Amino acid sequence: MVLLPTIKQSLTTLPTHLTAVFVGGTSGIGKFTLLALAQHCAHPTIYIVGRSQASATQLQSRLHSINPNGAYHFLASDIALIRNVDTVCEELRKKEKHINLLVLSQGLFGMGQDTEEGIRSGASLVLHSRTRFILNLLPLLQAAPPGQLRRVLSVFCGTKEGPTTNATDIQMRSASSPMKARAQAATMLTLLLEEVAARAPDVGFVHDFPGFVNGNSARGGGWGMSAIRAVFTVIGPLLYIPDEEVGERHLWLATSGVFGGRTDGGSKMAVGSNGEVGSGVYVVDEKCDVAKEGVLKVIREERAKGTREIVWGELQKDFVRITGKESL
Repeated sequence: MVLLPTIKQSLTTLPTHLTAVFVGGTSGIGKFTLLALAQHCAHPTIYIVGRSQASATQLQSRLHSINPNGAYHFLASDIALIRNVDTVCEELRKKEKHINLLVLSQGLFGMGQDTEEGIRSGASLVLHSRTRFILNLLPLLQAAPPGQLRRVLSVFCGTKEGPTTNATDIQMRSASSPMKARAQAATMLTLLLEEVAARAPDVGFVHDFPGFVNGNSARGGGWGMSAIRAVFTVIGPLLYIPDEEVGERHLWLATSGVFGGRTDGGSKMAVGSNGEVGSGVYVVDEKCDVAKEGVLKVIREERAKGTREIVWGELQKDFVRITGKESL
């Protein structure tokens, strides 16, 4: 476990200027992390992508009170739709010449209903939307000046990877249970990050599991979501990781040199998803520890089966079907 005092010390050395994009940042983990960034970075420029203008207005007010020297922008969008992702990314590419950090925390418990683009909402948020944001904004990440941070943090179920039963079913419609769907989605997300990292060795990619957090992932209708919220209401306060700690741990994952790109080098870099030090893709648990051999074995076996190439191909088919192109 990476101790909190170690993390706090590291955050005192953040650069004075960072440009960050938080997708799903108006609540939960994204919100806690960007609040930490506002506190620890002297002059942050933060773009918050979400659906709720009311939540964003409250958050912007709080951010300005924490750090009046920052710039905090809200982009309203339903990013379960790939066309909307492209619209947001086009706006970002007009506003900024580079970004340092992309934090992706959008997603829901369960797989949800189909979007109007014909994709299960859960799969779209976890796989399609995230990968599309990364591909579209990769030029801005790689445009960061030499020596500056280039990082993607994808918050989902890192270290919870499991075997896939049908790699072509990237929407997991045939999954026999929600837990198996989650495990397959975690594996697919890690492999997708590996595929992107192969194209961007100068960018670090982290897929983490946040632990039990007081977020908003159980929103939505139906008796299932109602049951989950009821359970959280009773046991949540006893088990939740404190909000401030959640934010600082995720900010550390997003900024520490331990999780740099493959070309960054350095003897203190972490072991990546392929078992190599400094591989550029890192799978991390709620204690900020990298995945153990059992998890790496699952990823290795799926990679050997060709799952990475299959999932990437299926994702690109959906992108082309919906937008006519693989990325902006």
